[in-house]
Amino acid sequence: MTAPPDPAVPRHMTPEQDAGRAPPRVEYKFSHVTTGRYLPTPGKAPGWPFADIGLWMIDAGASADDWISELVDWRREHLVRIGYDDANYRRPELQWAQRNFVHAQMMVEDRYFYDAEAGRYTVDRYLDDLEARFGGIDSVLIWFVYPNIGIDDRNKTDLAHDLPGGLEGLRGAVEDFHRRGVRVFLPTMPWDHGTRPPELSDWHAIAALAKAVGADGVNGDTYNGVPRAFFDAGEALGHPLVLQPESTISAEEALIWNVQSWGKKAPDGPVPPVAKFKWLEPRHMINYENRWGRDRTHDLQYVFFNGIGYNAWENVWGIWNQFTARDAQTLRRIAAIYRRFAPLLVSMDWRPYAPTLQSGVFASIFPGEGAVLWTLVNRHESSLDGEQIAVAHVAGRRYYDLWNGVELSPRIDGKRAVLSFALEPRGFGALLAQDAGSESTGLDAFLAAARERAATPLQSLSDRWRSLPQRLVEIAPTAAAPAAPEGMVTIPAGDFDFAVGGIEIEGNHWDGVDVQYPWEDSARRNHRRRMRMQPFHIDRHPVTNAQFQAFLADSGWRPPDPHNFLRHWQDGAPRPGWDGKPVTWVALEDARAYAQWAGKRLPREWEWQYAAQGGDGRRYPWGDDWREDAVPRPNRGRTLMAPDDVDAHPAGASPFGVLDLVGNVWQWTDEYRDEHTRAAILRGGSGYRPRASHWYFPQAYRLDQHGKYLLMAPSKDRSGCVGFRCVVDAA
Repeated sequence: MTAPPDPAVPRHMTPEQDAGRAPPRVEYKFSHVTTGRYLPTPGKAPGWPFADIGLWMIDAGASADDWISELVDWRREHLVRIGYDDANYRRPELQWAQRNFVHAQMMVEDRYFYDAEAGRYTVDRYLDDLEARFGGIDSVLIWFVYPNIGIDDRNKTDLAHDLPGGLEGLRGAVEDFHRRGVRVFLPTMPWDHGTRPPELSDWHAIAALAKAVGADGVNGDTYNGVPRAFFDAGEALGHPLVLQPESTISAEEALIWNVQSWGKKAPDGPVPPVAKFKWLEPRHMINYENRWGRDRTHDLQYVFFNGIGYNAWENVWGIWNQFTARDAQTLRRIAAIYRRFAPLLVSMDWRPYAPTLQSGVFASIFPGEGAVLWTLVNRHESSLDGEQIAVAHVAGRRYYDLWNGVELSPRIDGKRAVLSFALEPRGFGALLAQDAGSESTGLDAFLAAARERAATPLQSLSDRWRSLPQRLVEIAPTAAAPAAPEGMVTIPAGDFDFAVGGIEIEGNHWDGVDVQYPWEDSARRNHRRRMRMQPFHIDRHPVTNAQFQAFLADSGWRPPDPHNFLRHWQDGAPRPGWDGKPVTWVALEDARAYAQWAGKRLPREWEWQYAAQGGDGRRYPWGDDWREDAVPRPNRGRTLMAPDDVDAHPAGASPFGVLDLVGNVWQWTDEYRDEHTRAAILRGGSGYRPRASHWYFPQAYRLDQHGKYLLMAPSKDRSGCVGFRCVVDAA
């Protein structure tokens, strides 16, 4: 009985030959610097890429063979150290991960995924758009948690139940993805310990959720390797799961049960680096992620050089970072090659830094049965034509330029075939060698499609990035009232410096972060405008439960999507003692319905801020210094407490006498839309302040700050910490 092959030894080399090799000659000892996400490149000087003096002198080819020899030894040792077992990579039900080349993290709030007006999932629209722009995806991460989590005490699995139609609705969306051949991941995160305690452990809860909706895998947010408990929980339910940590695996043993991972931040230098876990296990699928990248050329070259996948993430927490035309077409061409020649890309004999003939051109080789694939990248900013690579030749072998879709005529030089083709500046190439008798069906059709794609040079396509335009949703004026209606305060005309900034956790000062006011030409985090305010009347307090009950009794109104509607009420009425508390668990649509019934409207954000701040720019309604007696006591527990009555804190009054503006419940104001996202501006903050993580929806008590709350559907948008007040236009 023969022993199983050593996965650290290339298959074209017997163990005996491998053991008898001469000691490798390397310039820098590899094992001292292999702790990061990627492997250093041959000839890499210490300190690179921070010192760029003399980098043009690097000749990777001169040391590549010795470096690869050292790399083989390093792999063998590391696989022994982690007690490596490749059983999960051989399991048929998990092998789809090895073809998961283009992955996408998708916000459930993306308007291409869910049509709020029609109240239905639109998976086909979402996928059709991606296929039209960059060739489509192989898997999707349905993201329903951050950045809204923490607005109230709903935990991460609660939010899945609050999606339109609940778990049945989500299951239907998963089935729509499956119908199109797209696998589905669900998220989990270890940091959610400030919201409602779950009934099950994280791993049992997410495995049960995945089985309930038919999801195929789990993405571990912030995990450096998803713990084995998640894998075992899926196995116990008879629902095997592909695990995909967001961050690069840190404990190498996790490679055994994490058959996928994300890759991040590969350094951009003259020599492309090697993906560490692809080298350790060639069947391990990495989806490289650079969510904030605007020019993805280096990302895609790193991907193509290593034969790994990409995370085509464009809707980043409601901030749209769309592929440029050039990057989209590049990904389309890479994905076409990957999908057509998928078996070669998991070759156990793959090797980076295959010899090339031109400086600055780097290749990887993926040998297979009767065929060999090379992927090439040009790191120069100039085009390169002519002889690019010389490869071992056997009689009858034919060669194809897969990037340009043509068969090549080699120059035979002894036992070598020398191949000539063109590479664009910072461009890509792919070469296929096919032995006689190994011809594959459909190759002619593939080459014809590749020729059609290559007829448009990548350099001719735009690499211009711009943020997505937003528009403010209009609010119809009310009938003008000469005096303040009952329960309202008149806010006089005046000059007002409207200055406010968004508190989004991520996005830095990117163009496209936060919202775009009508007088701005793009969305941005910070805003300022001198405004002449017209008089209006505003509710002295937020709308109470008693007032909302009167609206329902008089109007008979019921929301089309009733999930979570007034979920704090009992038997269709406010709880005893809650009449004077602000109504919550009302969606923006619910608040608008009330306002219309009352002959009012929701306030523009600047009206809300003017009523709270007056004309002196104060930080809080009562002045510049925080006062604990002016707001409810903060709730730092894991479950919601009742808000205070709306008149409980007279010390919190604004200069105009408006109450309960800060620290009790958030308040709906304006809505903004772009092509992919809807979001509401929330003002005032709430008393709920979950602990244990900085990822929860941040509070905005200061009057120069606002919250941006992503909108999907009323069932998910309603919150136990969001209420509203109304305004009436003044005569």
